[in-house]
Amino acid sequence: MDTSTIIWIIVGIVVVIAIVVVAVLMTSRRRREAQLESERRKANELRQNAYESDVARREREADAAAAAAAAKQAEADAMQAKLESERLTRESAAHQADAQKLRTETDERLRKADEVDPDVARDEDAAHAEAATARADDRTAVQDERVADRDVRAEAHDERAAAHDDRVAARDEQAAAQRDGTVRDERVALDEDAATAEQRRDTETGRRI
Repeated sequence: MDTSTIIWIIVGIVVVIAIVVVAVLMTSRRRREAQLESERRKANELRQNAYESDVARREREADAAAAAAAAKQAEADAMQAKLESERLTRESAAHQADAQKLRTETDERLRKADEVDPDVARDEDAAHAEAATARADDRTAVQDERVADRDVRAEAHDERAAAHDDRVAARDEQAAAQRDGTVRDERVALDEDAATAEQRRDTETGRRI
C-alpha cells in the first residue's frame, strides 16, 4: 500500500470522525434546546398556575372583605333596629300612660257631673228597680227550671219503676212456665212408671199383653 492511499484512508477516517462529531454536537444541541424549551414551557405553566391562584386568592379576599362588610352592616342595622324598637316601646308606654291618665280624668269628671245632675239619681233608682225586677225574674225562672227538672226526674223514676215491674212480671211468667213444664215432665214420668209397673205385673202373672 503506497503513502497516498494511506493518506486518503486517514483523511477519510478524519472526515468520518468529524462528521460523527458534528452530528453528535448537533444532536446534543437540539436535545439541549428541546430540554430548554420544555423547561420554558413548564416554567410558563407554573407561572400561569401561580397567576391563576393569585387571582383566585384576590377574589376570595374580596369576597371575605365584602362578607365582613355585610356582616358589620347587618350588625349595625340590627343595632339600629333594636334602638328604634326600644324607642317605639318607650313611646308606646308613654302614650298608654297618657291615655290612662286622660281616661281617669274623664271618668272623674263624669262622676262629678253625675253627682251634680239631679236626673242621674232618678235614673239610677230606675236602674236599680229594673235590676231588682230582673233578679226576681231570674229567681222565678230558676225555680221553674228546678220544678221542671223535678218533674222530669219523677217521670224517669216512674218509668224505671214500670220497667222493673215489667221485668218482675216477665220473671214470674218464666218461672210459672218452668213450673208447668216440670209438672208435665213429672206427670209423664209417673205415667211411664205406672205403665212399666203394670207391664211387669202382667208379665209375672202370665197374662197376654
